[in-house]
Amino acid sequence: MAPSRPLPIDPLAEAKRQWVAHGWTDAADGMTAVISVMRAQQLLLARVDAALKPFALSFARFEVLRLLAFSREERLPLSSVVARLQVHATTVTSTAERLIRDGLIVREPHPHDGRAAMLALTERGRALVERATDALNAEVFAEPGLSEEDTTDLVAIVARLRRDAGDFTDPRPQPDPL
Repeated sequence: MAPSRPLPIDPLAEAKRQWVAHGWTDAADGMTAVISVMRAQQLLLARVDAALKPFALSFARFEVLRLLAFSREERLPLSSVVARLQVHATTVTSTAERLIRDGLIVREPHPHDGRAAMLALTERGRALVERATDALNAEVFAEPGLSEEDTTDLVAIVARLRRDAGDFTDPRPQPDPL
């Protein structure tokens, strides 16, 4: 959560100074980068949470609803939701249970796998996720707090970090080069 007023100094700059003063110079830049990204995530999540609060949605609940709304038939196997959101199955199951309880999605039997479940968006869930998406677009995504150039650069830098960490692989060019 952001402080009620700005601090007189940047605590991350002070942390870096302390790192260097304690002889950890080789790790100071990396520590500052990691903690900076973590702090930025906190600040952005606070804005997202504020935009979603009127809809009684957490970002996790919003993500499941939005993913289902994006799918062709507004339904997906639970395993696909887990894979696409890149979170643990227990987290998705818990989130889905709350969405089911609130009448925003339903659980259906999988048409080809008796052991699997499908999650499907309800009319109420569709209407809610559309209103929540409008709010997020207006209050957060349209103006994330960076210039257009900085936004593009940041996305590219973080994408390289994610790719190099094994989060995804770049797709092969289509068609295959000769």
